Amino acid sequence: MNKDTLLNVYNNIQAYIHKTPVLTSRLINEIVGAELYFKCENFQKMGAFKMRGATNAIMQLNEAEKQKGVVTHSSGNFAQALSLAAKSLGVTANIVMPKNAPQVKKNAVLGYNGVITECDSTVIAREREAAKISKHTGATFVHPSNDINVILGNSTATIELLEDYNNLDIIVSPVGGGGLIAGTALAAHYFKSDCEVVGAEPIEADDAYRSLISGKIETNETVNTIADGLRTQLGDINFPIIQQHVKQIVRVEETEIIDAMRLIYERLKLVVETSSATTLAAIIKEKHQFSNKKIGVILSGGNVDLSALPF
Repeated sequence: MNKDTLLNVYNNIQAYIHKTPVLTSRLINEIVGAELYFKCENFQKMGAFKMRGATNAIMQLNEAEKQKGVVTHSSGNFAQALSLAAKSLGVTANIVMPKNAPQVKKNAVLGYNGVITECDSTVIAREREAAKISKHTGATFVHPSNDINVILGNSTATIELLEDYNNLDIIVSPVGGGGLIAGTALAAHYFKSDCEVVGAEPIEADDAYRSLISGKIETNETVNTIADGLRTQLGDINFPIIQQHVKQIVRVEETEIIDAMRLIYERLKLVVETSSATTLAAIIKEKHQFSNKKIGVILSGGNVDLSALPF
């Protein structure tokens, strides 16, 4: 893998994604004592960065594989991303979703022509159903975060950010399944090697924080976090990338996430998910170490139930 690999991915998927804007806030800069540049993936197609990885994963398939379609298990943004990417590329997307997934998410998948198969709300049930569909139809399984083509697609958000602002000292990314921060870290490594990558993770789902310390993939002891997009765990493909290229992971409390989310709504006038707000929460919490730095902040998505805001 090299810089050209990432550039080729970016060039290939450009026609299917938005180049998202970067916003700043003088008041937030004053609060944290640093210059923050918010990469607004909440404006991405289907409302999250996951469109990038899903598109690249499908584009790597040969024609025979495309004919048989793709399959994933997800109750969130990746379900919508793979469905829309598949629709754009003329491929069938099979989406395994738990029966108790919100109907609004199921409706979004159906709106993008995704074919839903419902299952019990356990990881084992999801994986079993996806494997059954893959075996029956020949569909290629695409993991939401632990897939190198998904990770490379995700890297393009940071490629764009560094294209616009090539003097950043640090980039802060949320950490859930590890696909976004791994892509962020690869882009920083190849396009600005002196730019540090820092992760933001809820204390209530801090497997990545503990994994970096122990040197092996840890499991979540709890997933009792408002940042529902970050309840997933690292995988064996993204973890080595994170180990090699991520400086540290900052853990944040639930109240800190909510306060940061409110600040983004009030000052940037942006609709973002709780997962996105972990990044600003981490910067505010550790502002002594971020002081006077130029910081890229990945706002990962904006698919929010507005009737259930935490403030």
